[in-house]
Amino acid sequence: MTEEIADVGRGISLAYERIGDRGADPVVLVAGLGQQLHSWPDAFCAQLAGRGFEVVRFDNRDAGRSTHPRFRPPSLLGMLAGRFPPEQYDLTDMAADTVGLFDALDLETAHIAGVSMGGMISQTVAALHPTRVRTLTSIMSTTGSRLLGRPALSTLRMMGAKPPRTREEAVESAVRMFRHIGSHGFPFDEAFVRELAGTGWDRDPTSGGVGRQLAAIMKSGNRTAKLRGITAPTLVVHGDRDRMVHPTGGAATARAIRGARLETIRGMGHDLPEGAWPTVLDLIDKHARSSDVPAS
Repeated sequence: MTEEIADVGRGISLAYERIGDRGADPVVLVAGLGQQLHSWPDAFCAQLAGRGFEVVRFDNRDAGRSTHPRFRPPSLLGMLAGRFPPEQYDLTDMAADTVGLFDALDLETAHIAGVSMGGMISQTVAALHPTRVRTLTSIMSTTGSRLLGRPALSTLRMMGAKPPRTREEAVESAVRMFRHIGSHGFPFDEAFVRELAGTGWDRDPTSGGVGRQLAAIMKSGNRTAKLRGITAPTLVVHGDRDRMVHPTGGAATARAIRGARLETIRGMGHDLPEGAWPTVLDLIDKHARSSDVPAS
């Protein structure tokens, strides 16, 4: 797993890794809000590659070692009121970054799977760039409707905490958050969460990117009408214990996309616990292989 940097156009560079055989069918994994490429765990990616895929994972803009814009993120009140700085990007821009990575890696088409905000980006790629997406897997994500897929009030209160100032604070904050939003139907792996958060701090100790990414989601609004135009075979995966994106978000996504299939994983929250990996890997694998679109 060798990390590299790709120029994806419009002044944006993305850090990425390729795992598996270069000639295999590509699966591009898109990370969630404030998450970095390693939020798709090494062993998960290795197991997916072992099923005969080339796995690509990357840092979205404003995360990890990818490009971070320098403007100040808008306040939450400003976002709710629809007031954004002129430099503020949206999910369409982040989808264009992803397609730019396809281009940089000479991937004419690929399977795409995204978690949470990564699911929103993946949906947008499939909606706006239909010829590039072989299959879409949207995991623990939603449509952008403010009425559906809403976080629990307890989750919103935790999200309002001040950003960490040190590596230790970042690790402890991650443990608190994932104890809350994680998969209560599976064992909690505190050591893994600590390792993930520590690596994230080492790669990128900044905090403004989370606010700008959240603003990108808010600026994009309700994307239901856009999702109705998706033609790629679509799988929607959601846990029934999700406190960050209520399961109504997954159900709404499946309703919005013609022919989409919804799979609910009992006990799963807003993370990828190792106990759920066999199910998630099987779902992505079988969905990708069910596509009649030939490899490029």
